[in-house]
Amino acid sequence: MEATTPSWRNGVVAIALVGLVVALVWAVKHQAPSLRSVAERAVPLEVALERDRPVVIEFYADWCTVCQAMAADTATLEETYGDRLSYVMLNVDNNRWLPEIRTYEVDGIPRFLFLDRQHQVVGDAVGQVPRSVMEENISALLAGTELPYRRLSGERTSPFRSLAAPKIPQPRDHGV
Repeated sequence: MEATTPSWRNGVVAIALVGLVVALVWAVKHQAPSLRSVAERAVPLEVALERDRPVVIEFYADWCTVCQAMAADTATLEETYGDRLSYVMLNVDNNRWLPEIRTYEVDGIPRFLFLDRQHQVVGDAVGQVPRSVMEENISALLAGTELPYRRLSGERTSPFRSLAAPKIPQPRDHGV
């Protein structure tokens, strides 16, 4: 009886090992896309502005936790609407985009701008936006109708360090 026990154990270990390998392969194939991979697939701004289609511009940063959390939704939106809409991603840490950051007064990220076919801003959102809200806005953009959510503000990250000077006690502050 002892002679069969080790082979039975070996069989269980082999099956468990095969199951683990299958699970790892599946996990690698189905892992959520990274923010970087989503940005690499995005349409360049210059190309988007030459096309006769609506545009969504997302200002983001690699270190932005909200941007990272929205990466999977962003990838889904790009895949779903990419044939009818240009999805652009501009990294606020890249000085190349400073003119756009100033023009659109980007003071928090992620920041989404919704541009119609004439590339006029018809809506914007800043912070974490539910995918369903993004889908409703994109559907309206594609239909040429008014966006249901023209101005949104959710949880966001500021791309700028505080410019305020540190508080230095003054003699007349009386210890306050």
